[in-house]
Amino acid sequence: MSEQNVLLKISNVRKNFAEVVALDGVSFEINSGEVVGLVGSNGAGKTTLLRLMSGVYQPSSGSVTLGNDTPVHLMRDNLGVVPESTGLYSRLTAWENIRYHSRLYGIDDTIAWKRTLKFAQSLDMEENLSRYTKGFSRGMRQKTALLRALAHGPKVLLLDEPTAGLDITSARTVRALVEQIKQEGGTVVYSTHQLFEAQQVCDRIIIIHNGVVKADGSPDELIQQNNCSTLEEAYVELTQEKARIRFEDSNKESGITKLWNRLFRPKTPHYAGEKELIESE
Repeated sequence: MSEQNVLLKISNVRKNFAEVVALDGVSFEINSGEVVGLVGSNGAGKTTLLRLMSGVYQPSSGSVTLGNDTPVHLMRDNLGVVPESTGLYSRLTAWENIRYHSRLYGIDDTIAWKRTLKFAQSLDMEENLSRYTKGFSRGMRQKTALLRALAHGPKVLLLDEPTAGLDITSARTVRALVEQIKQEGGTVVYSTHQLFEAQQVCDRIIIIHNGVVKADGSPDELIQQNNCSTLEEAYVELTQEKARIRFEDSNKESGITKLWNRLFRPKTPHYAGEKELIESE
């Protein structure tokens, strides 16, 4: 594709955590209108890469830029992010969670509601928007997080294991929404360790193993380039090196979640009740 279609650019990125090298020399571009899958085992570096792409982390070296080579952390309002942990406020309804997030980006409630209602219909969530999220199932929480990420009209949607732990019906609904976004010209980065899922929803797959990009291409291209008959065979061929232990396992999940949620929020004044809401979680 031409240079003008490049939306997100990762250039020779390296990310260290003390002595651990999470990513090493990662480079690729994401074009407008693509659904790109990040595929790899636990510990491969997918979540670290997504956090770099969302501006939560900054690279130890290299760059992550959006649009006209602007560092991504300066353009977070162009991103919609669904982390592995949804981080919803249980005292708020689904719509109140979405509205609060949209207001932080300066989006009018009417615009946010129209976008929410449109995608809520696709996710079969219309009747649940007025319900408190405290009693939501995992699938309903994930759908609410998707609606929250889409309500401000982002240019790029970043999904971290969006169907992990979901039942079959909910997972199918999430994949159908990604397909809808693609048909409407949206751009999605879809992190997963499920090959069949990546093959279903992604135009292009980037295989990451032990912090290094091992392959980048369409499912058919990856199969042909490795003289294999299936994508699974190609993946096994490309990732023969023993997978490292997931270094993030030593961190407390609550700490990671707090870091993700707080750093990703735009720097805007908080309304008076936010402190109480955070403390209630």
